[in-house]
Amino acid sequence: MLKRLVITGYKPHELGIFDDKHEGVRFIKKALENRLRALVDEGLEWIILSGQLGVETWAAEVAIELQEEFPQLHFAILTPFEDQEKKWNEAKQEKYEFLLSQADFHRSLTNKPYEAPWQFIEKNKFFLRNSDGILLIYDEETEGSPKFIKQEAERYAENHEYDILLISADDLRVVAEEEQQNEWNGW
Repeated sequence: MLKRLVITGYKPHELGIFDDKHEGVRFIKKALENRLRALVDEGLEWIILSGQLGVETWAAEVAIELQEEFPQLHFAILTPFEDQEKKWNEAKQEKYEFLLSQADFHRSLTNKPYEAPWQFIEKNKFFLRNSDGILLIYDEETEGSPKFIKQEAERYAENHEYDILLISADDLRVVAEEEQQNEWNGW
């Protein structure tokens, strides 16, 4: 049973999304919501995020919305290093600060600013050791930053009971079609 789930995926620019008004954000959040509702019904208690822009911040927003209905659902933001938002624009920093304020738990895993890629590697190892599974928004045909943690999760799952769940481009297409159909039926 999944009690602690890591959620990650693409950064916005990897999806061609440059602001949260992009229609794709709505479909990604709906796909996350659908999957999380089912997992909460099966006993999910914690969502673990590193707070990266994109899928992870959208997942945090979905978690906040779901907490109204499922108060037993919690989320943690565990960053790979301190001040990861330091170079983000002001609007993204404000959104990030809001998400941190809503998180049930947050801290930096290395307690120092960015030094080198080892901090991301250590974050991934920590996430795998401290969760029961991972949910990735990832498509095999469109590699990007999530491929690294996916590969690590697959290696980890060879020797541990560990669930790897995917939301693919096809899954997102289905959600988009369903959402558009619901809108047309509402006319």
